[in-house]
Amino acid sequence: METTATAAPQQAYHSAVKIWLVIGVVMIIGQVVIGGITRLTGSGLSITKWEIVTGTLPPLNGIEWHEAFELYQATPQYAKINEGMSLSEFQFIYFWEYFHRLWARLMGFVFIIPFVVFWRKGWLDKPLMRRLGITVLLAAVVASFGWIMVASGLIERPWVNAYKLTMHLSLACILYSYLLWATFTVFQPQPSRFPHQVLKTWAKVISVVTAVQIVLGGIMSGAKAGLFYPTWPDMNGAFIPEVLLKSELWNVDNLINYDATLFLPALIHILHRSTAYLLAIMVLYFVWRLLKQDINALTRRAGYLLVSMLVIQVLLGIITVVNCLGAVPVLWGVLHQAGAIFLLSAVLFVDYQLLKK
Repeated sequence: METTATAAPQQAYHSAVKIWLVIGVVMIIGQVVIGGITRLTGSGLSITKWEIVTGTLPPLNGIEWHEAFELYQATPQYAKINEGMSLSEFQFIYFWEYFHRLWARLMGFVFIIPFVVFWRKGWLDKPLMRRLGITVLLAAVVASFGWIMVASGLIERPWVNAYKLTMHLSLACILYSYLLWATFTVFQPQPSRFPHQVLKTWAKVISVVTAVQIVLGGIMSGAKAGLFYPTWPDMNGAFIPEVLLKSELWNVDNLINYDATLFLPALIHILHRSTAYLLAIMVLYFVWRLLKQDINALTRRAGYLLVSMLVIQVLLGIITVVNCLGAVPVLWGVLHQAGAIFLLSAVLFVDYQLLKK
């Protein structure tokens, strides 16, 4: 017998509001994917200015393109990595960074215009208005930290700082999670009660471990750690790289100046892989326990979805790392980053069914 909610049902939201929120969720996924392509193609530092209004338009003639190219030629990335790059090659990397920023601006318009219309029509109640207000604040923080991240690669380093990249990604995931949860509340205001406290605790722990894994993945990506150990299940023939066995390398300087030695790439590899194994064991056990309970069809589907996304993401991670031969493969790297978002979505969907009050 399925459990049912005891609280009074809320008034249903207009279908246009539901579609609008789904579009917002999809657009954030798109932004994360475009950001992944931008990073993996080395395009993120091609635009050296943060111009919210005037930066909406790309260079429109030869003079403007040469001016933009000259600004890029003054960056460490050009001097240390891309010296001799042609204008057409620059236009390629410029396109992805410009597209990334344009997509963010487009999301602003997609949010603001329908918001005003729905607010005037009275289709947005106070709880949803409050959630949308927080969403806007989070989006502003993500955008601001995006520029802080880019600026970290325009002074001395030829790449953005791995930790700042990770912060930007983490904030984007927080924004996505918050909007997705708000969308769940619109489509399913009162999920069925779930009385099994132990499994609720497991769901919370899995959420925390998933968040940690995404953070570790961001650092691994920013440090380009996959290039140094492109093997699985071992790491260049060893399960614990020799560099991690040297006590003198365990210091703060090697964490800050992570591209000076193999210490951080090896460490982040071990942590990212170990957390993946831990998460896989936890999820499989949790879903096995969950499916043995007397649960409704939606919660059961949530469990199957979680296991499916876990398996897909693990496979994508393995395929990505073994193909990091000289360069991170753009296709597999982007799919792995997108997989992290979909795995996070599955975790949140399970959380909503079990933990929403």
